[in-house]
Amino acid sequence: MTHVQRTLVVLKPDSVGRSVTWEIISRFERAWLHIVGMKMLRPDKDFFFHHYETIWTMITRHGQKIFDDTVATMMKTPVIAIVLEGVEVVEYVRKIVWSTEPKSAAPGTIRGDFAHMSYTYANDSQIGIPNLVHASGNIEEAKAEITHRFTSEELFDYDPLHTQYTR
Repeated sequence: MTHVQRTLVVLKPDSVGRSVTWEIISRFERAWLHIVGMKMLRPDKDFFFHHYETIWTMITRHGQKIFDDTVATMMKTPVIAIVLEGVEVVEYVRKIVWSTEPKSAAPGTIRGDFAHMSYTYANDSQIGIPNLVHASGNIEEAKAEITHRFTSEELFDYDPLHTQYTR
């Protein structure tokens, strides 16, 4: 079993709309995570249904209203999808990103530094929670999400320069 994995990160409309995408991407690169695929896209509702219900079961777990609010939020601007590769990268990216609820995210994490909204406020305001990024929750989810967004031709295998120092 290899410890090198791939994971998906999506920079959501609040990242793109606030023009903080490169600040967020640089955090992953400074951690020596390897970008093997990246693109900007504007998914439609069917695309989000596949992501949020088929892969993630959002409607099943949280209801149609949460799904509808989330999709409305996600369709405000294009998003940037990134595939990162690294040692145990799924878990590591989750630490860099932190809690899905920005209010609960620790300072020094992406959500802790760039967002602060609570679930209660988002629900009371009937909006999807702006938490800047989506990060795959586990290896199986990462594989399904990457396949949903990228063809094999859009992903690259190459040795990053820093590997000469880590082998």
